[in-house]
Amino acid sequence: MAAPPVVQGPESVADWHAAGARFIQQGHRLKPITGRARNVILFVGDGMGISTQTAARILEGQQRGQPGEENRLAFETFPYSALSKTYAWDQQTPDSAPTMTALITGYKTREGMLSVNHLTPRNACDASVVAAHAVPSLLEMAAARGKATGIVSTARLTHATPGATYAHTAARDWESDAEVAAACPGHATPVKDIARQLIEAPPAVRQNLKVALGGGRSMFMPRGVADPEYAARTGRRLDGRDLTAEWVQTRGPGARYIWNRAGFDALDVRHTGPVLGLFEPSHMQYEADRPTDPAGEPSLAEMTEKAIRLLQRERRGYFLMVEAGRIDHAHHAGNARRALQDTIALSDAVRRAMALTREADTLIVVTADHSHTFTMAGYPHRGNDILGLVKGVPDEDGQPPTVTLADDGKPYTTLGYQNGPGVTPATLAAGARPDLSRVDTTALHFLQQAAVPLQSETHGGEDVAIWARGPRAHLVRGSMEQNWVFHVMRDAFGF
Repeated sequence: MAAPPVVQGPESVADWHAAGARFIQQGHRLKPITGRARNVILFVGDGMGISTQTAARILEGQQRGQPGEENRLAFETFPYSALSKTYAWDQQTPDSAPTMTALITGYKTREGMLSVNHLTPRNACDASVVAAHAVPSLLEMAAARGKATGIVSTARLTHATPGATYAHTAARDWESDAEVAAACPGHATPVKDIARQLIEAPPAVRQNLKVALGGGRSMFMPRGVADPEYAARTGRRLDGRDLTAEWVQTRGPGARYIWNRAGFDALDVRHTGPVLGLFEPSHMQYEADRPTDPAGEPSLAEMTEKAIRLLQRERRGYFLMVEAGRIDHAHHAGNARRALQDTIALSDAVRRAMALTREADTLIVVTADHSHTFTMAGYPHRGNDILGLVKGVPDEDGQPPTVTLADDGKPYTTLGYQNGPGVTPATLAAGARPDLSRVDTTALHFLQQAAVPLQSETHGGEDVAIWARGPRAHLVRGSMEQNWVFHVMRDAFGF
């Protein structure tokens, strides 16, 4: 009898049918929760396409000592799922502004615009024009009905995904008044910048936004004022306003502003008022780099838990949006390892939320705003290091797997990008792909090879996944327009 393969899974022959039978039994027992949701939590993995989800699943499993493929991320255990069509009103492959607008308002809009309809003129400077085309977000709707609200992101709080929950603008890049001034010089009634819109939110949002945690300090601080963590960096604001101080002054008794790990750890959720946490001048650290941050940063899971515990004090329920924003940035940089670690961090945050909430009264939706040109290729054997070179199944049982060579005689990795900084014009001009035989492709700073040279890798236009559990989660089904996710959440609330 031939020896079994060197690389194999842990299953017995009987396990395959037994697992399938359990799946069917669980399906028979599954009953939709048709009542209203007291709480809704929306998790957005920015740039978390299905290939990212799959590779992160494998990486997490391998970090646990498993082959990896059989692993499941926390949200992959949810009972309901669907595909989401991410195109924008004017884009086949979208950016994060119209996609988050679709998720949070129910409207598809134009490239670069936040929570305004598609009739909005591009780069509209006039505040009245923007107001005429503004569409309400679910966060604003929840606040207007007396529900507590919260925002958590590893990106700047003024970035596209968190910004769309509270701001209305024709240009996602107008994060501080410096950007507005440059785009609308001398305009008499310019639209408010995104940071200012957070601080000067309408009364209901101002009263009910209980927690906002993320990055982006520089958008809230005056130019010339040194950052508390990096002395050589200053704020961006031209109006001289310190919006972090204004948060404390205008948000009522107990309002807090924090900027480091010590301040975060010192928060007493039983007694503190509304909290603004800005842990970096720009985006927060990648999860892989977070342990070495000078002032210390909480993880996405820790921020999610703190936000939920703050919001749970409110008797009317809450809406919380949580974004793993740096998945996207790592992909743009062509750096798969950081992207996958941030995806695992999102899974950890979802797992924390599951433990802190009741499925009977809390709808949790997990999705992505768009995908990336990130691929899994070759024919690697099961358990092959997801960050490593492709090694195929050996031709003979009992033999070790060997590195697979491309037609140029060089090895290649399982993970790669259709475009991005992983290839340069100089490399193409030389006519030879770099040889990875002696390269540690699992290293933190390694950039996966790409086909088309671009300084920044682009988004992908294919569908992304949606997962849901809790009240009305069964409405997530089939192939959905991305803006329908908003309608599922609104229906769960009963708005």
